[in-house]
Amino acid sequence: MSLIDRYVLKEWLIGFTLTMGVIIGILILQNMYDSLPDLLDTDASFQQILFYYSLALPSYLPAILPIALLVSLLFTLGTLHRNNEIIAMRASGASLFRISRSLWGAGLLLTALLFYLTASVIPKSVEQSRTFFDNLEFAADEVEQDAREVGLIYNLGFDNLKDGRLWFMNRFSERAWLGLGVNVHSRDQSGQELSRISASEAYFDNTQGSWVFINGRELMLDPETGDPLRALTFKEKKFEDFDEDPTLMLALHKKPKELSLNELKRIIDTVTPEENPSVRAYLVQYYSLLAAPFSCLVVVGIAVPFAVAGVRTNPMIGVSKAMGFFAIFYVLMSVASILGERQLVSAMLAAWIPNLVMLALSARLFIKAR
Repeated sequence: MSLIDRYVLKEWLIGFTLTMGVIIGILILQNMYDSLPDLLDTDASFQQILFYYSLALPSYLPAILPIALLVSLLFTLGTLHRNNEIIAMRASGASLFRISRSLWGAGLLLTALLFYLTASVIPKSVEQSRTFFDNLEFAADEVEQDAREVGLIYNLGFDNLKDGRLWFMNRFSERAWLGLGVNVHSRDQSGQELSRISASEAYFDNTQGSWVFINGRELMLDPETGDPLRALTFKEKKFEDFDEDPTLMLALHKKPKELSLNELKRIIDTVTPEENPSVRAYLVQYYSLLAAPFSCLVVVGIAVPFAVAGVRTNPMIGVSKAMGFFAIFYVLMSVASILGERQLVSAMLAAWIPNLVMLALSARLFIKAR
């Protein structure tokens, strides 16, 4: 590594460390403003609150790292520009790429780090912090309510087209892991209803991987006319073929942005957009999470040309332009997501359009800045 590389990298690392600290602090304060009152309502102790935020902290990194990288790059390069150090480097024969190659390397390393975190650490952070928060709320509600009435989700439905079963639960208790007022309609490939199960309660047996119904009846129907043939009542009955996972049902009940990468993958592996059109939003979110780490390279491509532009140009003009292009990048992400959800482009293309467009623009700006 040359002297220029070490010097530029050192100046950037100082700014990046300070920026990361400030942004993390701001995001934690913002999150505390939203969630701290709820945590206090559950009578959580100081240690529990601290543990919750430590669990949730990794989930902030996909939003923090690109912004911290952009601000630190603009600050570092703007300072070098203002002190005429970039002019001196270029006057000595150093090209723009040679001046910024250590920053490109840092962007590449941050991309790899963020990709690793997105695939392994962040999904656990999202799921564990949500579970911990829910358990605090459930424990507080159990003081006044029955466990089966805690953590209720109303009107939970799931259409399993592959196995021909349509599920509907009036209520599902996330605390007791119990469905209340459960109806399951079994159909053939043509959609004709073959049987109907109605039960007051049902739960999923994790050890056997099947559902157990309590206090219900099974109504057999004529496959041709749909007329009732016979009804069998039961106090408790296990249906070994019913292997629908309630965690998948609950995941489909949540918004795509509330789910981890692993939960999104389970949804798109189990239910196709052709079976359930709403799954397309989960598919777009899944590919967007995988494409998000590469925004670090986009940031470097935007920041370097503007921050070193024109020796007679006020550095703040370049900084303002870079911030503007970064805002356009986020607008492109929103627009591409909408296009993907509405099936105007493929889900994978919707996730990559912003990165590809901004990288192409960055390459043009970089060549022009040379």
